[in-house]
Amino acid sequence: MKNIFLSVILSAFVAFVAVGQTEQTYGAKITRDNAVSVAKFKEDIKGKDSLRVKLEAPIIEACKVKGCWMNVDLGNGQTMMVRFKDYGFFVPKDSGGKTAVMEGYAYTEVVGVDMLKHYAKDAGKSKKEIAAITQPETRLTFTADGVIIY
Repeated sequence: MKNIFLSVILSAFVAFVAVGQTEQTYGAKITRDNAVSVAKFKEDIKGKDSLRVKLEAPIIEACKVKGCWMNVDLGNGQTMMVRFKDYGFFVPKDSGGKTAVMEGYAYTEVVGVDMLKHYAKDAGKSKKEIAAITQPETRLTFTADGVIIY
């Protein structure tokens, strides 16, 4: 009976620790409260140059070199690059496939060819894929004050 009791206590402790490790905050301390969905975000940013928002989105990939950026899925083949305020924090390089809540500013920017090639290299793209980048790209970008990954 004593062994069963200890096993139950140990199992509960392990489960508690595991739950606590499933969510990690980077940068400014934020919560998941009031985060908007991708669909709501896309509706809210229509016709605007920028938007302060707390957004929840699936992570496609993070920078393979340092975790200094990540791409999130906006649906229908659209992605958004997320960078971190003042280059002040990084996320795990293996964050792809997880979900992020991020708080900060979304905005439209023109990304030059050199920077696009740099990002492609950081993402582990082949030399052929990198060489195929020949035009700047206008896209949504996000600068996050804080990020929660779970």
